[in-house]
Amino acid sequence: MKYRVLAINPGSTSTKISVFDDTESVFVETLRHEASKIAEFEGIIEQYEFRKELVLNALTKHNVSLESIEAVVGRGGLVRAISSGTYKINEKMLKDLQDPAIWGRIHASNLGAFIAKAIADERGIPAFIVDPVTVDEFEDIARISGCPEIERQSLLHALNLRYCGISIAEQLGKNFNDVNLIGVHMGGGISVAAIKKGKMVDVNNAVLGMGPFSPQRAGALPIGDLLELAFSGKYSHKELVNMFTKTGGLIAYLGTDHGGDVVKRIEQGDKKAKLVFDAMLYQISKEIGACATVLKGKVDGIFLTGGLVYNNYVVEVLKERTSFIAKSFVIPGEKEMEALTQGSVRVLKGIEEAKVYK
Repeated sequence: MKYRVLAINPGSTSTKISVFDDTESVFVETLRHEASKIAEFEGIIEQYEFRKELVLNALTKHNVSLESIEAVVGRGGLVRAISSGTYKINEKMLKDLQDPAIWGRIHASNLGAFIAKAIADERGIPAFIVDPVTVDEFEDIARISGCPEIERQSLLHALNLRYCGISIAEQLGKNFNDVNLIGVHMGGGISVAAIKKGKMVDVNNAVLGMGPFSPQRAGALPIGDLLELAFSGKYSHKELVNMFTKTGGLIAYLGTDHGGDVVKRIEQGDKKAKLVFDAMLYQISKEIGACATVLKGKVDGIFLTGGLVYNNYVVEVLKERTSFIAKSFVIPGEKEMEALTQGSVRVLKGIEEAKVYK
């Protein structure tokens, strides 16, 4: 039996939606929102009715009746740290998604659960989230930072990494819970995760502070120089956060976060572009090597995913540096809509049990 699932993935100025019949796409669309319209709302959560109506209008435009939908799934957002899987949306989750104190901010993806539950409740069908960025399956040893006041945290592209990991395990003819993998998601930020028997037991902080630099983020920085910069009086705290998370990495060095543009510059003989781009891939390779030590060298496969993987230059350099560890698999692009859908379908079919958010 096929299940029809509506998936909702809000971003700061867009809402991506899709309807799938199991693995078969009915439609995928990105609804763009004018910044001036978004500015009319007091906060992010207050946008949910506005975005909900746009989602319902899109269903009508694509001739998909609400009555044909059997589950609604939203992007998880900044919930409390939880294990991976598919969760029923409940009032405790919605309360936490409105609390900026939990993670220091409210992200647009938090809206996914509100929109999904509102639409699902109208139909009397299940509403879920799947593998939010706050998935935390760290082993205790991975939490120690070297400073008692600071604990290492799990923040990663969990949705895409777990979905792709399940796919790679199937290609290997094995169950996801029986394999050791190293997953590398490469987009504006980069997550390199050690996946041990189906659990993401260690990962660099893909937002701020650890791992390789990325198209937009600065990655790990020398602490002494960072302290000098922070106390130089030249920058506010907000300016430094923006510098390290939105205008760092490739943007800071080369003025662009588009990997394809950088490779074109390399092909045209731009030596600086090659040095910086190769340095990013060098750092990603080092992180893959670090994950191999977490798994004690027992690695069934490495998989590369995200927007940067469309670029053959990226894939070949990473394979060259890491082929001694394990075979690499390539899944280009982000599979977030498929991942949201399949997380729901696995529950609807009884393959997995929906978890309860506490």
